[in-house]
Amino acid sequence: MTAALADTPLASGVTQLVQNVDWLTIAPPTITAVTGLLILVADLFTSERNKRFLGWGAIAGLSAALLMLLPLTDGDRQTFCLTTDPGTCSYTADHFTLAIQLLVLGGALLTALLSLHETRRDLPAGEFWFLLLASAAGAALLPASRDLATLIVALEVASLPAFALVGLRRGDRLSSEAALKFFLSSVTATAVALLGVSFVYASTGTLHLTEIAANLDKVPTALETLAKTGVALTLIGFVFKTAAVPFHFWVPDTYVGAPLPIAAFLSVVGKAVGFSGLILVTVIAFPGHSEVWGPAIAVLAALTMTAGNVAALRQSTTRALSAVRLLAWSSVAQAGYILVPIAAAAYSGADQIGATVSYALMYAVVNLGAFAVVAVVARTHPGNRIADYRGLYAERPLAALALGFFLLCLAGLPPGIIGLFAKVTVFSSAVDAGLGWLAVVMGVNVAIGLYYYLKWTAVLFRAPATAAAPDPAGSPQPGAVAAPARRAVPAAVTAAVALTAAIGVVLSGYPQLVLRFAATALF
Repeated sequence: MTAALADTPLASGVTQLVQNVDWLTIAPPTITAVTGLLILVADLFTSERNKRFLGWGAIAGLSAALLMLLPLTDGDRQTFCLTTDPGTCSYTADHFTLAIQLLVLGGALLTALLSLHETRRDLPAGEFWFLLLASAAGAALLPASRDLATLIVALEVASLPAFALVGLRRGDRLSSEAALKFFLSSVTATAVALLGVSFVYASTGTLHLTEIAANLDKVPTALETLAKTGVALTLIGFVFKTAAVPFHFWVPDTYVGAPLPIAAFLSVVGKAVGFSGLILVTVIAFPGHSEVWGPAIAVLAALTMTAGNVAALRQSTTRALSAVRLLAWSSVAQAGYILVPIAAAAYSGADQIGATVSYALMYAVVNLGAFAVVAVVARTHPGNRIADYRGLYAERPLAALALGFFLLCLAGLPPGIIGLFAKVTVFSSAVDAGLGWLAVVMGVNVAIGLYYYLKWTAVLFRAPATAAAPDPAGSPQPGAVAAPARRAVPAAVTAAVALTAAIGVVLSGYPQLVLRFAATALF
């Protein structure tokens, strides 16, 4: 711990305790936020011709923030501690924090690579990069937060720019509708969470997570109902961010209406915000109420994975199904799997959280990779239907192989070994916690997911639909399919596909890398 205290005499003779901030500890979110502000200011003085350099500035800032994680791996660091109790702090950079910050900042960096070309066409560059970095800064702050006030602030800093990013495409009705639906539902959930936080504070007299855990056991009988209500309402706000049932209804329309890179960002970074906040309030703040949140999260996990997989299965039979909509329902199902170890932690201890972290890291890599390939296909097929992927192997063999690999990872099938190991780890956490019924539900849902993942994979390697030869008059015959013009893929998008594929292959060859790393991501 590096937060120090100093006595500063005031003019009135009163002594004020002032903290020294450990800037190295807070460097990752700080660098991200400062970079966003600098880009917003630079946008005012940059010509349209040179606005492309703003994106490279964002990538440089995110890369610097990622590098600043390295000095923090030598041990837990804390800052913004109470002057009366230096052991109680508002910001902690432990292994859990670093794991989630790696996920968030890495996901934002890959999103930036996918967005470089988008900002040159129909997105305002300065506003886009500022909003993206602001949201990433809030998401990076949240896992380090150790009091409810900082948690809520970080949650809103991550969420409010995301609303604007979803609706940033000018003149797009779907984008505006998606942003409005996302905004209204999210604001409602935040209001509920704030009400819960106020109830928790009223019954415990503190906002710090560790002190809440201690004080909840001493709540007077007259305030027990208020405390339990506060616990439930606080959890609801974070469960919404995970897109768990019944708070998942905004996901498909929001992903489809948002710019493609932002849909990828929400599917990974947005979920990381929800899961990290949910883990903090359950495992650190409310362990004494595990009999309340444990069964509730277990039921939510079962409902979420089932609803997501059933919806994806039903829509996979639709010929005009959007690839982004299928990935949206897939993300809902994956959220159910990630909830399982959190529920297990209520029964067998916080060591189960490592399974959630390892699964989240795996999901982040392969889901962003899948969105990167979708961005490649969208250049020639703006509709981005599953049918548009037919024959992708013949047209772009490397992209088809990469997408096939990502889908197999999501399904948990070889050669996507990292996806298989992550699912086995989550399954084992349920069994170890005595949640056999939840393990059975997960097994059934994994089998359901195989159908639509493998069906999409098979489409990639089918023979492409050929256009019929024109008749003697020179006009195409009825039913002919016009081949879209092949367009060059931006180098940044190619780099995103290659990077995620390389990481996925390495982790599939050495799954213990992520599993051991996640196993240390405990409090």
